[in-house]
Amino acid sequence: MNAVLTIALIALLAGLALSYAYRSLPSRSNGLVERVNKLLPQTQCAQCGYPGCRPYAAAVVNENAAINLCTPGGEHVMRELAGLLGRDTLPLASEAPQGRLVAQIDEDLCIGCTHCRSACPVDAIIGSHQLMHSIIEAECTGCELCVAPCPVDCISMRSAA
Repeated sequence: MNAVLTIALIALLAGLALSYAYRSLPSRSNGLVERVNKLLPQTQCAQCGYPGCRPYAAAVVNENAAINLCTPGGEHVMRELAGLLGRDTLPLASEAPQGRLVAQIDEDLCIGCTHCRSACPVDAIIGSHQLMHSIIEAECTGCELCVAPCPVDCISMRSAA
């Protein structure tokens, strides 16, 4: 019984010490990185060349990365970032020489598996299980995250009209 009480007392003291340290020590997170991250669309599409919105925000603040790489955020996000960081606005960077890309589903091949719908970070794919799916072109960011999970390869990327 003494051993149990001793361990419980040690655990309680360790918890109190951790709680005190959490409240009194400065946070390692950068407030500016968090503010930049909140401006980004949180699609985690990696079109900017970073694995997600938080790493891109950190690169913008800490590594002076370009503020015009967020394709889903577009002109609006780029202008907000420029204002927050005191930088000049830039034309949006686009990887595709033909302009903005959107996904297109070949309706004859679609089996309605919903894998693409689950992978889409912006809910631009509509359709029910075992029924044909469609892309909402205005919502599609061209991230291509829906292409790989498709088991029948019915999704391709095309230039937006």
